[in-house]
Amino acid sequence: MRNPVYFKDWIANWGLGIRILLFLILLSAIMQFGSFTLSQNYIMAYLGAQPEDISFAIQITYVGILINVPLAFRFLRYFEMRNYLLTNMILGIILNVCCLHTSDIYIFFILRFFQGICINAVCIGALIMITGVLNPAIRQVLGPSVFFGTVFSSTVFIGIIAANATVNSQIINIYIYTIIFQGVVLALILCSLRAKTRFRKYPPFRIDWPGLLFYAVGGICLAYTLLYGTKYYWFSDPRIVISSALVILSSLMFFGRQLLATRPLIDVTVFKYKNFIAGLLVLGLYYGMKESINILYGYTAFVLKWSPTQTINLGLCNILSLIFFMIITARLLINHKKGIIPFLLVGFSMLLAYHFWVYYNLTPDLSFSDLVVPVIFQGAASGILFVPITVFVITSVPKSTGVAPLFLAANTRFISLLNANAGFYNLQIYFNQIYRESLINHLSPEDLNAMDFLSRLTKSFLTNGLPEVSAQQAANSSLQSVLETQSQLLADRAIFSVISLAIIGILLTILMFKVLSGIVTALRKNQT
Repeated sequence: MRNPVYFKDWIANWGLGIRILLFLILLSAIMQFGSFTLSQNYIMAYLGAQPEDISFAIQITYVGILINVPLAFRFLRYFEMRNYLLTNMILGIILNVCCLHTSDIYIFFILRFFQGICINAVCIGALIMITGVLNPAIRQVLGPSVFFGTVFSSTVFIGIIAANATVNSQIINIYIYTIIFQGVVLALILCSLRAKTRFRKYPPFRIDWPGLLFYAVGGICLAYTLLYGTKYYWFSDPRIVISSALVILSSLMFFGRQLLATRPLIDVTVFKYKNFIAGLLVLGLYYGMKESINILYGYTAFVLKWSPTQTINLGLCNILSLIFFMIITARLLINHKKGIIPFLLVGFSMLLAYHFWVYYNLTPDLSFSDLVVPVIFQGAASGILFVPITVFVITSVPKSTGVAPLFLAANTRFISLLNANAGFYNLQIYFNQIYRESLINHLSPEDLNAMDFLSRLTKSFLTNGLPEVSAQQAANSSLQSVLETQSQLLADRAIFSVISLAIIGILLTILMFKVLSGIVTALRKNQT
């Protein structure tokens, strides 16, 4: 593992030192993205925000990350790696200091957008150095595996730190810890990376700035529409109408610019390749379905009343399983050059088994030991699916298309996760209302079981010394709480059943494609 181009002599031949340095650089960027995603309740209290606001802040950050994908690769062909990383690290520290001293949610939105740009700049720099130290023969497989495996795992590890910080101290200390860590990494970059390299420089001229603006407006408005649509009753509110119109207009303007610009941000010829489009579709479905794990995390918080640390420990088991199977899958792809279909069949089958388990076993009293096995199983399914799909997408188009495959794959992740978050939220509201009304219809004097349950609750409170009126009120309140829990559980089970049906459809489609491909191959052999 050697790459003397970027690294100084003292570390250039020290493989372990390079690995640690690259991990710390990547971690310093991801800390800014993941520091509050797993401790959202504390952030909501600190900023006086609603759940939609925190989700919107996360998605704004992701839009900032995405618009910098084509820019970062352009800039790194002109600016020195060390100077580029140092500049963005310093800007990241300044933005964290600003976040530390703001309590206004709208200023927080703006800061998060620019943080996304800095996060991406550091991540792209780390990705380029990671691929540079890998053997070219395995670079296309291990590059995404190492990079995204670090991204996935770091979010949970950072969440553990954030949860402990919020439980044991003030929420703003998360920013202080992040700033200190960024300062340490800044010093390591100064000590470890060369100030000058021998790369030929290409000036970043003719950048499509209008295209970037159209994309940023469209991405932010799409996030706003999907996240706030239910809250504002969708198109009955002018804000949602305007944001939806801006999404359509900005999208048309962006793709129009890519078709007409002399130096477009992305090469739109990638859409000519059927395998690439199919890969994006499968990637989008995978991203959307794997996010059902967040429903399970929400269940642990709101039904089981777990602490953030307990929920994050469960997430840690999921991530460790994902990374382990990601490594195994990457090795299989490198050593045996297997096609994508076997991995899809195994991965989606495991994902189906996980969703079936949750559907049949979700109750109000599951323990950590009950949940850890299915959560590990879900991580294994994700690890088996992620690497083959990502490699398939990236390798299904010529290298001459540049960053377009990476940019569009990242966009697929953004849109899929946004749709999943908004979709699951709206499905929960829809199913919750249906089941709540159904359960309430049973609460009548004619329903002996309901009346008996209410009577036993009232007697229990009377036994504890409450007056009769207070006991009846407490019993009604407890009954209401039970109804809310049951309707929520039924809603969650309904969502998992819908996803299970969708996965069955995907598996049948894959099997049909495999059979048809075999028939076509056999016919071609017979003709020859």
